[in-house]
Amino acid sequence: LRMESLPEAVLIRILASIPAADLVLACRLVCCQWKSLTGAESQENAENWQNFYFLSKKKKNLIKNPCGEEDLQHWGEVENGGDGWKIEELPGDFGKEFPSEEVHKYFVTSYEWCQKAQVIDLRAEGYWEELMDTTQPKVVVKDWYAGRSDAGCLYELCVKLLSENEDVLAEYKSETIDIPEGNDANWTEISHTFSNYGPGVRFVRFEHGGQDTLFWKGWYGVRVTNSSVTVEP
Repeated sequence: LRMESLPEAVLIRILASIPAADLVLACRLVCCQWKSLTGAESQENAENWQNFYFLSKKKKNLIKNPCGEEDLQHWGEVENGGDGWKIEELPGDFGKEFPSEEVHKYFVTSYEWCQKAQVIDLRAEGYWEELMDTTQPKVVVKDWYAGRSDAGCLYELCVKLLSENEDVLAEYKSETIDIPEGNDANWTEISHTFSNYGPGVRFVRFEHGGQDTLFWKGWYGVRVTNSSVTVEP
């Protein structure tokens, strides 16, 4: 497969992985297509490429302890309904293996509502104010949930983009997802992408939770793991 036959979007991502100096001094000289893709002579385009390059290289999961490897560390505003949150090893009783072999544990809820949250400080993570206000990179949110096949459960996800004063500038809230008893126990991904959200975003608040619907003592509620928030070009 020759480089020129690649879709333009794929070629852009390849070029974005190359150091900016090499883009300007070498890649732009290869052909007219590469020169066009790496931007015109304007300062605006140069800044756009710098931001694209920065966001592509910096992309990482901003959620800490997404799979329970550190118990409930880094999770705040924890609501421990029933017997509270518990961390279990995959696949768990009446459960299924996770699609990725890198994930080994999950959080599980109890017979009353369990909830936990993280607030991400974007500036502390290296995303400066001008970048968030002008470029407004995508904020991509993902979570994984599952029930156990012998019990029904409920699940909710709520993510907010917050200002300096923690005013809500944009919000995504899932419906209350009702997983019936006798379900297949498969893991399901839920995702949302924030874009064109306007200036002023300084924090991301990620919150999820649930419970079982049979009110059995113990941990028969929804299972969650591999939560993620990424900032992307």
